[in-house]
Amino acid sequence: MLIFLLAYLGGALTILSPCVLPVLPFVFLKSEQSFRRSGLPVLFGMAATFTVLASLAAVGGAWLVQVNLYGRYAAMLLLLALGLALIFPSWSERMMRPFVALGGRLQQRADRQNNLRGSLLLGVAVGFLWAPCAGPILGLVLAGAALNGANVYSALLLLTFAAGAATSLALALLAGGRVIAWMKRNFGVEEWLRRVLGVAVVAGIVVIAAGWDTRFLAQFTAANTTSTEQKLIEQLAQRDETSDTKIAPLLVGATHWINSPPLTDAQLRGKVVLVDFWTYSCINCLRTLPYLKAWDEKYRAQGLVILGVHAPEFAFEKDINNVERAVRDLGITYPVALDNNYAIWNSYQNRYWPAHYLIDASGYIRHQHFGEGAYAETEQMIQTLLKEANQKLALNQELVNVQGVGATAAAAANERSPETYLGYARQENFASPEAVRPDKIARYSTPRKLETHEWALRGNWLIGEESALLKTSGGSISFRFQGRDLHLVLASRHGKPLRFKVTLDGKIPGDNHGADIDAAGNGVIREQRLYQLVRLRGEFKTTTFRIEFPDAGVEGFAFTFG
Repeated sequence: MLIFLLAYLGGALTILSPCVLPVLPFVFLKSEQSFRRSGLPVLFGMAATFTVLASLAAVGGAWLVQVNLYGRYAAMLLLLALGLALIFPSWSERMMRPFVALGGRLQQRADRQNNLRGSLLLGVAVGFLWAPCAGPILGLVLAGAALNGANVYSALLLLTFAAGAATSLALALLAGGRVIAWMKRNFGVEEWLRRVLGVAVVAGIVVIAAGWDTRFLAQFTAANTTSTEQKLIEQLAQRDETSDTKIAPLLVGATHWINSPPLTDAQLRGKVVLVDFWTYSCINCLRTLPYLKAWDEKYRAQGLVILGVHAPEFAFEKDINNVERAVRDLGITYPVALDNNYAIWNSYQNRYWPAHYLIDASGYIRHQHFGEGAYAETEQMIQTLLKEANQKLALNQELVNVQGVGATAAAAANERSPETYLGYARQENFASPEAVRPDKIARYSTPRKLETHEWALRGNWLIGEESALLKTSGGSISFRFQGRDLHLVLASRHGKPLRFKVTLDGKIPGDNHGADIDAAGNGVIREQRLYQLVRLRGEFKTTTFRIEFPDAGVEGFAFTFG
């Protein structure tokens, strides 16, 4: 609601800018005529022009979510230009000069038509002439709306802004001289507010360009799923929280929806809802999927709605195409909301991947669980809430029995190495003898011996905040690990397939190969995702893993174990 109030005030305050002076004489040409047949069409034409101009900015704003790399940079440059236009009026004037010139020509045509059509045309001209005042602010309003991925929401913001602008202009038309005198006394107020907003926009673009937004969220909303932390999460999840119910937060802020149009709280009322916070490269999340899919298949017709809220951990998980491909490959058919801005995540005050919240038919959170496990308790609560919602419902109370395959298989009940990040922000147990040089290309080597849980790089790598990027061919990563399974989140920086080869204690994996390599240890990076590289079949012992890359451009993010 606050954003709509700000949009309305933003539209109304444009009349306090000195750049509105060239517009007012043309508007007051119609002041002596009928407001319904003359003034109202002018306002309508102005609002329609705002719609067209702002839609251009909204497209650019949507790029921040929908495209990656160069397209993302182009979108940030667009918003940076809009922010500078707010700070520097001369910059805004140059940007809007073509629109103003077009508005002047339309105004001349409107003067020759003293009828309804002429009033409409004059309104269009007013919209273009007012562009230096309203264009940058309106563009930012719509660009921000586009980031939320909801066309109806964007349209309502636009109408709210236009209503504010039309209201102030209507007052000027109706009150005449008194409003003009008041405007003259207050010129400059809106200009100051525009500059403050412009500085905030530019600062925001700097934060996004530097990656500080992702780093902040990764550090303060992420949970390291090390073995110690996982045990703590499981202990917390065992608490009986059914007596501490609270209304579920509003389901707003998703940037995109998969397998469903956008869902609202009103649409879900009367249903039992399981909200699953996950991200597609998270091994703990993947291991819960067999149960979620089985519950969806068994209970959907009985009134259960499973809603996956995809909250990204790494930057590449914000890419819509990546998430859509993962959802398709994983066989997920229930609705998935992309929470790229962490709006839903923060409204739930969530801190974990995965996290499950069960909401009853009245909209109250009745059960929650963090991490893997507690599947029987969760399913029994699903049955309880479904029966509460429909007393006549006949349920098969036998619990689902599922077995995951590949990366979705349950973890082994043995000691395993902790989740390990390759980026310097959360880097631990790095054993290369060379000191890490953050954000710079440096040559690293593998020591003769690795201790348990230690890892090392070999070759020319650029270690960034969340990943390590191989800059020249012939590099490798080694890890002395414990566990049955070894997974590594990998990506191809340039988008082309990249080969790799895995060895265990210096030998080919054979029967111990993971789902993403063959018995000889060969594999190919095709997508940005988690790759299962090792599945030990015999005795689980401490093993030295090595992955070699004959080609440059490989990007490694994190190791996880099972």
